[in-house]
This record gives sequence, C-alpha cells and structure tokens, in this order.
Amino acid sequence: MLFPIRFHKVATQALNSTHLVDREVMRARLPVSVIVSVRNEEKNLARCLESLRAAGEIFIVDSSSTDATSEIARSFGVQVVQFRYQGGWPKKRQWALDTLALEHDWVLLLDADESLTPELISEIESAVKDPAIAGYYIGLDMYFLGRRLRHCGATFYKLSLFRRGKGRFECRTPNQDTSMCDMEVHEHVMVEGATTKLRERLVHRNVSNLSRYIQKHDEYSNWEARVWSEPDGDHAQLKPDPFGSQAQRRRWLKQKFFKTPASSVLLFLYRYVFCLGFLDGVPGLIYCGFQAIQFFHVKAKLYEAKVASRSRLGTDVHEMSAQDQNYVRH
Repeated sequence: MLFPIRFHKVATQALNSTHLVDREVMRARLPVSVIVSVRNEEKNLARCLESLRAAGEIFIVDSSSTDATSEIARSFGVQVVQFRYQGGWPKKRQWALDTLALEHDWVLLLDADESLTPELISEIESAVKDPAIAGYYIGLDMYFLGRRLRHCGATFYKLSLFRRGKGRFECRTPNQDTSMCDMEVHEHVMVEGATTKLRERLVHRNVSNLSRYIQKHDEYSNWEARVWSEPDGDHAQLKPDPFGSQAQRRRWLKQKFFKTPASSVLLFLYRYVFCLGFLDGVPGLIYCGFQAIQFFHVKAKLYEAKVASRSRLGTDVHEMSAQDQNYVRH
C-alpha cells in the first residue's frame, strides 16, 4: 500500500501547483522541444519538470520504470513514450531524436536529475534567436550528497541544446548489449554548424542514493570497457585531441592514462588534491573516491576481457605481457 499513498501525495502536490493553470501561457516563452530521459526517477522528476514550465514541448522517454515516474510525468501534462533497449545502436536519446515528431526547431536534452534556473531559461530564450549558431554547450553545477561540488574536477559542459536536424550522437561502438546503460553514456552530440557556450548553468543533482549511483556506474564501466577494447570503426565519433573541445581533451587524456600503472590512484590524487576536492568536505572525498573506483573497474574489466580472449585462443594467461598487466595496477 506504500506505492499508492506515495504517488497520491506526489500527484496531489503536482496537480495543485500553478503549472496546470499557466502552462499554455508559459509555453510561448521558450520555443524548444525538451527530451528528458528517465528510468525510476520518481525522486527527481517533479523538480526537473517544475523547472521546465516555460518549455514549449516536453517528452519523457522512459525505460519501463517500476516506480511512479510515468504517473508523475503525466500529472504535469507532458508526453510519455517508452523505449525498450534490445542492444546495439541507436540508444535512448538518439532513438528519441530519430523517432519523435518534435514541434520546435531547437532541442534540449536533459536528465531527470537536472533542472533549469530562471536565469538559464532567459539566456536560452535569447540564444535560440541567433541564426548563426547551431548548438550550445551548457555547464553543470553538480550537487552530490546534498552539497555543490565546487572543486573535484567536477565542472564540465555538455552540448545539450541544438537545432533539430543539426545534431546527432556519435556512435563509439555499435556492439552494445543490455548489460550496459540503455542511454548514451559518454557519447557526445556532434553538431553541424557553429557552437558556443552559454553563460548560465544547469543544476545537476548527481545522486539520490549511493546504491543507485553504484548500479548505474557498473553499467557505465561495462560500456567503457567495451569501447576501449575495440579498435576505432568507421562510424562517426569525436576523435581524442589535446587541443580540441573539452570532451576531446578528456578522451585524449583517458586514452593515455589507461595504461599508466597506478592510474586509478593518480586520478584520485588529481581530483582530491590538485583540483582541491578536499575543500568540498566529505561529499568531495566520496565523489573523488568513486571516480577513481569506476576508473579501476573499467581497467579490471579490460583485463578480464583480455583473459577471456586469450583463454579462447588457448594462450596461457600467465604469459601476458607486463604492459597488459598495467590494466589492473590500480
């Protein structure tokens, strides 16, 4: 009986809010189609949708949530569509871009744990009027365990806002399966045309509980291990580049870093000491620790894949080179 009581409380609060009264008036302010990707996000979704009252159109792309996610979405009067991932490509967001009949010329991609500020809404309202720009990077103010992370190397930008038909996700590998996240993880939008950054930032509440955080990042590490164990294909993707965009620089550093012994420990020290993560208190310590642990998980799964591959070929795993062993030296 807990589920009906919880949902009734949430839905009643939503229905009593002013968004159902003034929504049509507010929609004219922001001619943008918003796509929010969700799965079991009842703790975050209402806050996200409340921040989107000015949006012209909102699609919730759900993955068969088992909590009140879909009911909360419908209580806000937005459209809910279901995505059932069977492996391969495209994944959730690209499928939505390919499939949904979007009304507006601009698309904004959000997660349920992200929300807009009034200042960001005003800036987007002006930005979409610029005919010379095809896409905008938006920065994130990350909140972790109730605290905003001002250090830890947690500041980054995503190309979240772009003209419809001008942006597509890169495909790091088409060989993906259901053990991985059903949504693009570190695959980035590639835009045809000029891009720039917005000044205002999204609010990103990164974790509702640590068990869910660990579960998601286990799926992420499955994906990363697959990507880094395969040679580059002929599919479109961002190339690692020390002088490129932030995403390209990060990819170049990660590529160089994977085979460095003790790289997981070095990553923790970089984030916690060099990036002053210790100034973010206990949440900063936990965040930096989890980032290093996830990196170690990827390296361990890369090593596991090598062991499995050599076993299939009948090679003695004890004969693996010192370079191969570096994958699991932290």
